[in-house]
Amino acid sequence: MVGYGHCMGMGWWWLILIILLIILFYFLKEKQKSKTSSAQEILDTLYAKGEIDKKEYEERSDNLKKQ
Repeated sequence: MVGYGHCMGMGWWWLILIILLIILFYFLKEKQKSKTSSAQEILDTLYAKGEIDKKEYEERSDNLKKQ
């Protein structure tokens, strides 16, 4: 009986660990998306101000999308 209870406890720890890893992975992906968005916004602003031409804008925009 004692061994059965111990195994169940270990099962919960693995489940909690897996859930925490999934949550961590989700937040890291969301953080990466926000970095790309802010970089794209900066690029849009540079293009709107006329500081870069269309060709450079498209090249940089494509590079951001690949990351």
